[in-house]
Amino acid sequence: MINLTEQAGAAVRAAMERSGKTAGGLRVMVETGGCAGFKYLIGLDSEPREDDAVVEAGGVRVFLDPESQPLLTGMTIGFVESLEGSGFTFDNPNAGARCGCGKSFC
Repeated sequence: MINLTEQAGAAVRAAMERSGKTAGGLRVMVETGGCAGFKYLIGLDSEPREDDAVVEAGGVRVFLDPESQPLLTGMTIGFVESLEGSGFTFDNPNAGARCGCGKSFC
């Protein structure tokens, strides 16, 4: 359903340890907004919600709400570090187009 690269999984696990949410997981959502129509929202969550799909990816649990699932199926989340900074990347086969920053899509 969704994949995390090795680097993304390591970044999430490190963030979970720093925040003390080691039993939780990564919440990935889509909401209307951004420069291309939809934007990704990610964050740590202590537990899944009742209607979430829970997927094991990259060594962490990923929580997906039912509205976001169709837009995220097959997506790979990566993590890059460079001189300009670090952050997550999104390779989404469901995106028809995406903005220049890579954080929103349509």
